Amino acid sequence: MAEAQAVHDQVLVLDAHVDIVPPGTTSRYGDPDGSSKVTAQKLEAGGVDAVVMAIAVGPGPRTPAGDAEARAIADAELAGVHEIAANPENNVVIARSADELVGAHARGEIAVLLGFQNARILEGDIAALDEFYDAGVRVFALTHLAHNDFADSSRPEYISDEQAYEPTEEHGGLSALGRAAIARINSLGGVVDVSQLSKNATLQAIEQSTTPVTASHSNVKTISDVARNLSDEEIDQIGATGGVIHIAAFTAYLLELSSEELIADIKAIRREAGIDERYTYPYELYWEIADPQAQQAFLTTVRDRLGPASIDLMIDHIDYVAERIGIDHVGIATDFNHGGGIEGFANAAEALNVTAGLLARGYTADEVEKIWSGNFLRALRAAEDARGS
Repeated sequence: MAEAQAVHDQVLVLDAHVDIVPPGTTSRYGDPDGSSKVTAQKLEAGGVDAVVMAIAVGPGPRTPAGDAEARAIADAELAGVHEIAANPENNVVIARSADELVGAHARGEIAVLLGFQNARILEGDIAALDEFYDAGVRVFALTHLAHNDFADSSRPEYISDEQAYEPTEEHGGLSALGRAAIARINSLGGVVDVSQLSKNATLQAIEQSTTPVTASHSNVKTISDVARNLSDEEIDQIGATGGVIHIAAFTAYLLELSSEELIADIKAIRREAGIDERYTYPYELYWEIADPQAQQAFLTTVRDRLGPASIDLMIDHIDYVAERIGIDHVGIATDFNHGGGIEGFANAAEALNVTAGLLARGYTADEVEKIWSGNFLRALRAAEDARGS
């Protein structure tokens, strides 16, 4: 651990995707007391130098009122990040470039770079991308759960017992609006994030983007066969175009879910809770359980049946990407505050354990630096260099 601590202290440790818990609020996905898993104090304790905090919303009505509600949530999250940075006790600054991230690290400050997830927030207006870029957003993902007017999601939304799910595809990948959004993100100097896109949308985004894309929090489908993980074809194309895949410390995206016994047990738990059992992702549709206590009981029962994921398993996913497309194309994310957290890496304060695990697996200090932040910084600089082109 002494060697790990020395390496950890030297490198810029960056988490490529966390959700925002505004000051004065709590999250059901946070730590047991509801607090953010990435408070300034936990970041400092874990030696985490930078995080990408995502302004994110889930699915909702595809109506002007629904989109306006999404924008209001996004504005509140943005204000929350600025409030965190404005508190001098936090030692947090908002960074707007790779150089500012590196500079904050040199000064001993914690840097927050802003991300964006779900183009519902834009209310159908490509020009709103400029507003978010001007507010500091540098990493842009078009979807979350459910298709929207910009792109197909890897996770179609459950509609009703009669209709079941949305069609697998609505646009065949990206819509014309989505293609225009990617062109504008490139022009602004932002990074195109393909996490949560459908396979076709991901491949089309890679092809269209003039700079390397990132997957801010996506794992390996060959190891963990869930819809929002990346196929080998997507992994290969991200690598071939210089992009980066950030492996997420998220139990249900790390575990192999093909065991017949496990699948049968998950189906039984879902039946008992009164929700559709056909979806392969075990947590899908938990929000359909109306009673909050019953909903929490379902989540706890599923979590207990899945068992904990380990840092070793997370590194298995890192190994897979590094061996398949190279060490220059893999990074780390957590999805903290939205379900992320595994045994040994439950919140930001435990980040040193990941560095120790990487070194124990045989990665060198230089490779650890690439995985934690070097690869992300390269992709961000490539986007910055293309601004205005």
